[in-house]
Formats: sequence, C-alpha cells, structure tokens
Amino acid sequence: MINTGTIVKGIAGFYYVKSGDTLYRCRARGIFKERGVRLATGDKVEFEKAGEGDDSLITELLPRKNSFIRPFVTNVDCFAVVTAVKKPAPVLRTIDKFLVMAEKAGTDIVLCINKCDLGNPDKLIEIYESVYPVVCLDNIKGTGFDELMKLIKGKATAFAGPSGVGKSTIINRIAPKAEMETGEISSKSGRGKHTTRHSEIFTLDDEEETMIFDTPGFTSFYGDETEEDELQHYYPEIFRFSGSCRYDNCRHIAEPGCAVKEALADGKISESRYESYRAQMEELRK
Repeated sequence: MINTGTIVKGIAGFYYVKSGDTLYRCRARGIFKERGVRLATGDKVEFEKAGEGDDSLITELLPRKNSFIRPFVTNVDCFAVVTAVKKPAPVLRTIDKFLVMAEKAGTDIVLCINKCDLGNPDKLIEIYESVYPVVCLDNIKGTGFDELMKLIKGKATAFAGPSGVGKSTIINRIAPKAEMETGEISSKSGRGKHTTRHSEIFTLDDEEETMIFDTPGFTSFYGDETEEDELQHYYPEIFRFSGSCRYDNCRHIAEPGCAVKEALADGKISESRYESYRAQMEELRK
C-alpha cells in the first residue's frame, strides 16, 4: 500500500517519515542513489508501509517547492529572519541578505527582533515595518511570541539569522519538543555556542499542524546565482517603483530618470535598505 508523508529527519541511512499521527522508519529505494538523488528533511515522499517491526520503503520523491544547500532542507513555507537588538548588535546588510534569500526562495517572511528586553527596537521597526511583518520578542516579559505564532500558523517555518541572535531560544519557547541546547554567548566572539547536528522538523500541538525546522544552519547565505537584473525583485519596496524608470534595464544606481532614486529622495524607500541593495549589486558585479 502506497502512503504519502514528510521526511522529518534522516540519520545513519534511515529516514523518519511522518504520515498523519504516525512516524515510520524508512529506507530509500536504491534507484535514488543510482540517479544521484539525495533525500532531505522536508521532502514529501511516497512510501510502502512495511509490516510490524520492519522498515518501510521510500519509493518516490514528490516535487519540491524549494531547496537549500546548507542546511540541506526542502519545502520551507516561511522564513523567520532573526536579529537581536544587541548582543550581538544588528548588522543591517546581513539582515537584508537573509531577506533576499527568503524572497528568492518564494517563502513568506517574518522579521523577528529578538532580545527586546536588552534595548530599544524602534530603529529596526522603522526600517522594516512597511516591507515585512515585524515581531518584537521580549524574553523576560514573554511578549511577542503569541504574535509570532499567529504569523507562522499552519506553515513549515525555518529560523534564519547570524549566530548568537537567539534562534535556539525562540524555537525552545514555541516548540518545547525540540529540547534544544542553548549556550551562553561567547564573550570573546559574541556568537552562540549551540550546535545542532542534524536537521529535524517538529510539529506543534495545534490543529493546523504548524511545523518548525530545527537546523544546524541558516546562519549564512548563498547569493551566487542571483543575476544583476534579478536583485531588484528581492527588494519589494524598490521593485514597486522600478516600472516607472526611464530605462527598462535600469539598475537604480546612476541611471538618469530613475524612479527608485526619486522615491529614495522623497523618503519612500529606506536609505539603509537602498544602501544594502547598492552594496549587493556591487558584489554581484565583482
């Protein structure tokens, strides 16, 4: 009998597939290896259910919505991009690169400003609230987490952001099943000490079956494949004005009649966001 399910983790050659309320330990058909196909956490698969005490067999990989190299996971519905108010201090261009990664993957996006008990998040809110949903998380008062849960309800969400911003602490709070080990921030490097050794998906106890990726990555990003003319698509507030530029191939850097530069001068685009766009364009050109 053929069943469908989601790979929630893979360890030592076994894949654990969740189908309904049941978790099946599976092997993969040899044909996957012959074709050079790797199965990933997040993959939707068909499998043949085995008898009691036996391993089931994955027979088919269903089409992927998206996929990522490191960590190797697939079918992410939403990225919660995390930054901290301080410890470590936010680096706006780094935040924007994570947002570009999420835009390119075609996922929903939530910006999480963590550690709001340590400082004032108003500057970050001002920059991003007109572009993305923003939630401010206070770990002492416990505020912001209900709002975050509403935004990711029913979705498979991965948390992305630099090391040390508190991704593990957030996941622990909303998905206690993860039982993640959170470490003190290294006083020397300002980075977190926690390391997740494999990717795993945890399903929350709600009717919508909200899923959380616990991954060892999404602390870095890969923009190598982005073309110059694509980049503007991943900055929504820039792309909104790009259709009014004098030239169809305007890069919004030094071209005459640029509607984006006019919007920037009028305060309709954040200076910080535009500078991130310009810096990434320079990187692509080099």
